[in-house]
Amino acid sequence: MLAGMIGQWELLLIFFAILLLFGAKRLPELAQGLGKGIREFRRAVKEPPEGKSQRKGKVSAPPEDQGGRN
Repeated sequence: MLAGMIGQWELLLIFFAILLLFGAKRLPELAQGLGKGIREFRRAVKEPPEGKSQRKGKVSAPPEDQGGRN
């Protein structure tokens, strides 16, 4: 077996250990939470952060208010 590959028996053992630790009633809740986390991560990777411009040019600042002073 190649290093880094998980076989059928290893996956079965991991699943059984998780079943013993959390119980059958909690497994659907854990899977649902894991799925939501993966969806949010994928969405965050695809979308740019809020407040960031996608333009690479220089952005000029708005003119400052002089308050009547010239």
